Amino acid sequence: MVNSNYNPDVLNCIANLSNDEVFTPPELANRVLDLLPQDLFKSPETKFLDPFSKSGVFLREIVKRLDRGLESQMPDRQLRIDHILHNQVFGIAITELTSYLSRRSVYCSKHANGKYSVSRFNTESGNILYANRSHTWENGKCKYCGASQAVYDRGSEAEQYAYMFIHTDNPKQFFGNMKFDVIVGNPPYQLSDGGQAASAKPLYNLFVEQAMRLKPRYLTMIIPARWYAGGKGLDSFRTTMLQNNNLRKLVDYNNSADCFPGVNIAGGVCYFLWDRDNPGKCEIKNVSLQYQNGISDTRMLNEFPILVRDNTAIHIIRKMLGASKKTMDKTVQSYSYFAVRSYERGTERKQKNDDVILLSSQGKGFYPKSKVEDKNRILSMYKVIITYAMSGGNKPTSQGDFQVVSSLQVLAPNEVCTETYLVLDVFENLQDAKNLCSYVSTKTFRFLLLQALTSIHITKDSFLFVPVQDYSHAWTDEMINKKYELSDDEVAFIDSMIRPME
Repeated sequence: MVNSNYNPDVLNCIANLSNDEVFTPPELANRVLDLLPQDLFKSPETKFLDPFSKSGVFLREIVKRLDRGLESQMPDRQLRIDHILHNQVFGIAITELTSYLSRRSVYCSKHANGKYSVSRFNTESGNILYANRSHTWENGKCKYCGASQAVYDRGSEAEQYAYMFIHTDNPKQFFGNMKFDVIVGNPPYQLSDGGQAASAKPLYNLFVEQAMRLKPRYLTMIIPARWYAGGKGLDSFRTTMLQNNNLRKLVDYNNSADCFPGVNIAGGVCYFLWDRDNPGKCEIKNVSLQYQNGISDTRMLNEFPILVRDNTAIHIIRKMLGASKKTMDKTVQSYSYFAVRSYERGTERKQKNDDVILLSSQGKGFYPKSKVEDKNRILSMYKVIITYAMSGGNKPTSQGDFQVVSSLQVLAPNEVCTETYLVLDVFENLQDAKNLCSYVSTKTFRFLLLQALTSIHITKDSFLFVPVQDYSHAWTDEMINKKYELSDDEVAFIDSMIRPME
């Protein structure tokens, strides 16, 4: 028997265009809109812009809220809808296809001047614009988005991904210098640079910065959370966001699938409210397997060089750093310290008397010493190493916990490793190196490291919350917990997030 009450929302069913352009489920779009002062939807003067519309879900849900909010002021529904669509709701689509999807969602017709449009416009686009733009090449890169000319200069028959909103010096031009009260949406996240997926160039920061240049009263977007720790193309953006006390609300998800089912976005996602006229502390809400209903705290974003996303974790970090004089970001060597690429392999037999032993992902072999860099002269020492990539990637296990590090081991004097590995510290004797390994194996160590990771890569800077210890003896979690006077609740929290070291 067919359930006649079943009425699915088609925007819940649309597949994502790509891993870079993620559609927003209606329920999530409404959670983002809930961050805004709701009186905005009761004013016939409020103007909204989604400058990177894909399915049109944000614009559609805004229209629904305005329709309810203005009912008492404009009882005639057709006049109310006409006013909302012509004067209050505006969009810029990211591709020609999404322009049709967006207009269909908002106007009920892919042509705003078509006979099925719920409000008649004089143009096909109405207030949801799209124009096919080209990149502006300078020295092989687009000056606006950094796209590679070798990858994207491919003729008008293929999609250029030269998004309208960020490929201009004057974003005000699109709607005649109109001032917007609210800019909202879910921008494209990244752009392939022709290399591996991990090397893709982030784009969402460009959309946020361009939106800020329009100086709306409010800005709310959902974006990847990688910016918390900076990284490729994001360091200046991170600084801007952390120093910007107009960021008043931040909702953080460490697992992107909790927002976008079936989509894995390294480091999770967040959505935020930027308030132009009311600076102050930021209310941060964590939503995760541990916090199904969310846990909130209000604090300054720039307390540390990176944003500590978890409200419980920050209290542990404050306690441990307050009792420590030195952190391990000062002892860890830079990425690819020996300058040996990950694809290099050693040989079974020595080719020269001074060959060193190289550890690669395929095991150990002999390697020419002349090809090894050693600017800090650590070759003759014992070296504690882990893999540069986070164990298991950035996703928790089915139990919701992480291992964080893998391939923990000690390299003897005259042994080196490829860039697959990261050197944590060096010692004159083997026992001290083993004692560091015992520290790395503790849950507390790996918990502190996890707080600085928003991608699969572990770098020198990722250890800024990890105190250096006395390595004249081995360490256990019990010893760490006692030294820093961690409470039973804090220990239980760490246990819930970090799995035993394999």
